Amino acid sequence: MATFVALLRGVNAGGKTLPMDALPRLMAGLGYADPRIYLENGNLIFEAQGGEPLEHADAIAVAIERDLGPRVGVLVVTSEDLRQVVAGNPFLSETGIEQWLHVLFLFTAESDFGPSSVAASSDAYRAAFGRLGLPAAEGERAVFAGTPEISTPVIYLCLPHGSESTKLTGSFFERNLGPAATPRDWRTVLAVAERAEAGADERRAAA
Repeated sequence: MATFVALLRGVNAGGKTLPMDALPRLMAGLGYADPRIYLENGNLIFEAQGGEPLEHADAIAVAIERDLGPRVGVLVVTSEDLRQVVAGNPFLSETGIEQWLHVLFLFTAESDFGPSSVAASSDAYRAAFGRLGLPAAEGERAVFAGTPEISTPVIYLCLPHGSESTKLTGSFFERNLGPAATPRDWRTVLAVAERAEAGADERRAAA
C-alpha cells in the first residue's frame, strides 16, 4: 500500500459545493483504504495498492461527478511528493513569514504531455513562468519549482498583504501558464503533509 493525497480544486471555497462527509464512502467504494479528510476545501488522504497519481485522480473525479453531481478538478500526489514540496519551499530560511506563505499546485495532464507528463509539464511551465510579467505588489514573491528539484510542479508564493488582495492568484497563473491550479495556504500544506506522512509511517511499521 502507498499513501496518496487528493487535492480538489475550487471546492467549498466560493466554488462548487461538495458534501465532504460523503467522500470517504465514495473513496471506499473505489477500493481505497483509510480515506480521511482534512478541512472542507478538499484535502483527501488515502491508501492505495500501487497505481499512478494520474490514474487515481481520473478515477476520483469521475466518481465524484457520477455520484455527487459536480465536476471538479482532482490532483493526486504521493506522500513523498508532498514531503518534497514542504522541504523545497525557498522561503523557509526566512523567519516570521510562515503566515504569508502559500503553495499553488499545478495540474498535469498525460494527454497533453505524454507518458513522462510530470517532467514534460514541469519544463513547459518553467519556461512559461520565466516569461511572465508578475503583477506583484511590494514584497510579494512567486517562485516556480518542478522536476528535478521536486516531483510535482508548484508555485511557492509569499503574500505579505494577504491572499485576498493579491493579483498573484490561481486564476492569474491559470490564464498565463495554461494548466488548472489549486492553492493551499502553508498551514494546510504542513498539516496535510504531516497526516500523510503519519499514514505512510504506520504502513511501513505494519509491513
